[in-house]
Amino acid sequence: MNKRLLQAASSAVIALVLMLFAFSTANAQFEKLHWAPDGYHYYILQNDTIYSRDVRIKGSKTAVLSPDLMTAPGQAALQPDNFSVTADGKRILLFTNTKKVWRYNTRGDYWLYDFNTKTLKQIGKDRPASSLMFAKLSPDGTKVAYDSEHNLYVEELATGAVKQLTFDGSKRFINGTFDWVYEEEFDCRDGFRWSPDSKSIAYWQVDARKIKNYLMLNTTDSAYSYTVPVEYPIAGEDPSSCRVGVVDIGTAKTTWMNIPGDPIQHYIPRMEWTTNSNEIILEQLNRAQTQSCIYVANAQTGNARLIHGESSKTWIEEKDTWNDDNPVGWDWVNKGKDFIWMSEKDNWRHLYKIGLDGKETLITKGNYDVIGLKVVDDEGGYIYFTASPDNATQKYLYRIKINGGDAVRLSPANEPGTHTYSIAPNGKSALHLFSNIYTPYQDETVSLPDHKHLTGDTIKVKTDAKNKPEFFKVITADGVQMDGWMVKPTNFDPNKKYPVLFYVYSEPAEATVKDQYYADYNWVYAGNLADDGYIYISMDNRGTPAPKGADWRKAIYKDIGDINVHDQAMAAKEVIKWPFVDSTRTAVWGWSGGGSCTLNLLFQYPGLYKTGIAIAAVTWQLSYDDVYQERYMGVPTDSASRQVFVKGSPLTYAKNLKDNLLYIHGSGDDNVHYSNAERLINELVKYNKQFQLMIYPNRTHAINEGEGTDLHLSTLYTKYLKEHCPPGGR
Repeated sequence: MNKRLLQAASSAVIALVLMLFAFSTANAQFEKLHWAPDGYHYYILQNDTIYSRDVRIKGSKTAVLSPDLMTAPGQAALQPDNFSVTADGKRILLFTNTKKVWRYNTRGDYWLYDFNTKTLKQIGKDRPASSLMFAKLSPDGTKVAYDSEHNLYVEELATGAVKQLTFDGSKRFINGTFDWVYEEEFDCRDGFRWSPDSKSIAYWQVDARKIKNYLMLNTTDSAYSYTVPVEYPIAGEDPSSCRVGVVDIGTAKTTWMNIPGDPIQHYIPRMEWTTNSNEIILEQLNRAQTQSCIYVANAQTGNARLIHGESSKTWIEEKDTWNDDNPVGWDWVNKGKDFIWMSEKDNWRHLYKIGLDGKETLITKGNYDVIGLKVVDDEGGYIYFTASPDNATQKYLYRIKINGGDAVRLSPANEPGTHTYSIAPNGKSALHLFSNIYTPYQDETVSLPDHKHLTGDTIKVKTDAKNKPEFFKVITADGVQMDGWMVKPTNFDPNKKYPVLFYVYSEPAEATVKDQYYADYNWVYAGNLADDGYIYISMDNRGTPAPKGADWRKAIYKDIGDINVHDQAMAAKEVIKWPFVDSTRTAVWGWSGGGSCTLNLLFQYPGLYKTGIAIAAVTWQLSYDDVYQERYMGVPTDSASRQVFVKGSPLTYAKNLKDNLLYIHGSGDDNVHYSNAERLINELVKYNKQFQLMIYPNRTHAINEGEGTDLHLSTLYTKYLKEHCPPGGR
């Protein structure tokens, strides 16, 4: 239920637009856009060519590295998936021939192009093909380090000499990268960092040897079936042991950081160097993720000192949550003496300045949430961040002084909706993408901090949109006010009654009610819901990550499957009272956590929704991974603590099914395992509950692999909905 998976299908169309700017990715390794140090130029990869663009000049596009320069003797031209450019612009590191590791193509081959010598050189050429991960040049530019088959290597660029730095790596004993659950739930992939003086490397070591395998069964790709093991710690099972070490390049000797606490019962999701080459800074979370400790450790001795700690009655949000899904980096200010951190301890997500001496200063103040931290301009003295104090469905850019004061909104007041930015690290300019739920995506480049238009089309809010989606607020019988959007049927007649389809997600990983283009788009339905005569609605319950304060977001703690389901049902009851809604034709659907919510709604509130379509649902919470499920439900250590998991699981209520159910799952789902489907099947069979089932062989959580899969899923979904919840006004 990692949010990037949740968004993978629903944001398919949006992603095509965002790729133009490459604004949002889980890791810089996958960005196709890289800013140059001057703050006005950026590099971008398009059609196997790397271009440089000047944001101040309309149509600026200069080819920097073309396919003919990326061709080694006797080989075809490289087709890079990504690249990085040195600060002086004289060398480009190319990432090509890439292969997927769980979610993303994070292993492959690396080549270095040098503009001074006009040479193309393969890095790690003696290692197995497509085995290198996260190669990066040393700060002094003389070496490159990479991970290969879970060991670290460093290569001298002048001589090509390769030195192995770790020797004990294996599939389950991992140096310099991560196991399944760290990648899935903490966005941790790149697991090593060069020291500022290029003399050592800090890295994570994860021991997953005691993690049990979930065995997926492949029955289609060979004459005999075979198992596909996935290391997967379920809720209640101990996670991997994790520690951080610093390896000296000269001696290949590792010094381990002495971080207090059991390494199995704690996580280390964030680690970087401070601004000097003898100190590591890292965040440690307890297993329940209710306590956060920030340590600074001496790289020579491993001795660590605690500089900041925080506790919560619920969970503590991770850095990637408020840093554009990017866990890499540490936001230093005051020449490395302080850093910017975020906390919800006063009920609002605010920015704080924390010193290496532990001194803490609140920067943003007021009853509003910081949505995301964009750029810290230490030299200019400002922080750029996104927020929306007055409307939880929208997002705007703000600026505030590092030392605090009044936040100033930079996004234009006459452009209501969602504003997304890729800002140059020095804060001089930005790529700006705007949309709202009825205005298609538009982009421009702007100067900062004045937000003055530089190039691109001038942003214009669409004023003539037809059948615009409508935002509304609904107050439930419990007094809970929820935001929602609604798309009415084309040629809507208020004197008729129409069927309603509710789209739900409802869990802490993602909100669905956003004022951005395509937020109302149903990517699974074959056709147009409005044209076919459906009302399409989505509402955000308590527990969704809307910028409404921590009390709203954390209300779901130890209550997934209860409070979120109750809010959705109570809101649906209010919607069904509307005079143009046909209460005999109500349907609900969702994917992943939304699939779980769909099942719970059908089982806990039979008769309210006449039809449900649940895809890739967690049916038994104790079968899901420990990092996600324990974060929101606590650590199940005994029967009492396990009970909240049981209470929130659809399986507990399956015997109550009385309405139409279509259940869909991929048998190759390594995220929400296929066992969830079979548990549900058994329970429904036990109580003679009839339903329709579709299992897609060897498909993952996205259910998009294999020829014809997308069309088949769409056809199945649409046919079932029309049969059991007929469209059109009556």
